[in-house]
Amino acid sequence: MGEPNDDELVADFIARRNEGLEAVYEAYGTALFSVARHVLGDDDDAQDCVHDVLLRLWRRPDSYRRERGSLRAYLMVCIRNEAVTRLRSAARHRKIETQLAASETTAYEFEIRDVVESERLKRALAVLPPDQRSALALAYAGQLSHREISARLGVPLGTIKSRISLGLRRLQTMLSRQEATI
Repeated sequence: MGEPNDDELVADFIARRNEGLEAVYEAYGTALFSVARHVLGDDDDAQDCVHDVLLRLWRRPDSYRRERGSLRAYLMVCIRNEAVTRLRSAARHRKIETQLAASETTAYEFEIRDVVESERLKRALAVLPPDQRSALALAYAGQLSHREISARLGVPLGTIKSRISLGLRRLQTMLSRQEATI
C-alpha cells in the first residue's frame, strides 16, 4: 500500500485541523494499532495508546519535523515508545500491588500500628484531584481492577490507568515532602 500524500497530511496535522487528525488516523491507524497491539498484547490498551499519542502529538505541532523523516515513521516510533512505557508502568504497578498483597495488612491493623502515618496519608489523599482520589480508592480500598474501575466510572481504561499513575506519583511526592519536614 502506497503512502498517502504526506505533505497534505503533515500540513493539516501541524496546523491542528480536525480533518488532519482524522486523515492521519485513517491513513496510518491500522499500522499504528498493530505496533501498539504487538507491544501491549491487548486490543483495548492498544486503541487507548494510539488515541492518546495521536492527540498528544496533534496538540504539539512542533514535535514533528519533516527533515527527520516521514510522518508515518515518526508516528510509529512514538506509538512504540508509548506502548513500551505503558508496559513498563503496568509491570511496576503489578509489582507494587504484589508487595501490598504480600504484606496482608488490613486498614484496621494499619491504623492501630501507626496513627501518624495514617494521618499523613489521609492529608496527602485529601489534596489529590477528585478523579485521581476516586480511582485510587476504588483500586486499593475497593480492590477493583483497572477494567472494573473503567466500567464503574464510565471512563476509558487508559484514562483510569493514567489517573492512578499520576495519583500514586503525587502521593509519593507529597509523602516524601512531609517526611522531610518531620
